[in-house]
Amino acid sequence: MTDTTDDKPVRDSLFEAPPLAEQERMVEAILFASAEPVTLREMEERMPHGCDPKAALEHLRKRYDGRGVRVMQINEAWAIRTAPDLGFLMQKETVEEKKLSRAAIETLAIIAYHQPVTRAEIEEIRGVAVSRGTIDQLLEMEWIRFGRRRMTPGRPVTFVVTQEFLDHFSLESARDLPGLKELRQAGLLDARLMPGREDDDDEAEADDQAQLFEE
Repeated sequence: MTDTTDDKPVRDSLFEAPPLAEQERMVEAILFASAEPVTLREMEERMPHGCDPKAALEHLRKRYDGRGVRVMQINEAWAIRTAPDLGFLMQKETVEEKKLSRAAIETLAIIAYHQPVTRAEIEEIRGVAVSRGTIDQLLEMEWIRFGRRRMTPGRPVTFVVTQEFLDHFSLESARDLPGLKELRQAGLLDARLMPGREDDDDEAEADDQAQLFEE
């Protein structure tokens, strides 16, 4: 048997509908556990017969009014969402770290220790050509910049490290870079002699370190 109220069918039920406060808890649980907005029909299908999810929603909506989260209507569905004025708390900034190729690392190291240095000088030290992509990547990362042009034929441009490079590695200046001896002891540099060097004593190394930053 089905009665009608205001021309709307009312389903028969052998059980009395839960109190409105309990229905409100049910609606809250449904919305909280749902990743997507939920329609009234979907709530009604999940809740016991005789429940009125619309009335429960109105009570729940008032209860959340002014709180950090709100019961919001999205088209014909409902959802629990962060209050609009607190949306900034949910934002997360991420820094995408770009991995440098071995060629880029070597080029960066040469610039850091030999600045100001031209592209031809970088290639002479590395023993291989430096691709434009490698230089462009370091420029894009703002770890190197163009320095003064050399007063030599063709006036080639030089490269130097930037403030951003120093800041990234917590250096006050390029002079704070570890010395050649320190790099070798840490296993970060081949023990072979640098190009053009005939000895490897501490005095010669100190002279080389000083010359790296002479302009």
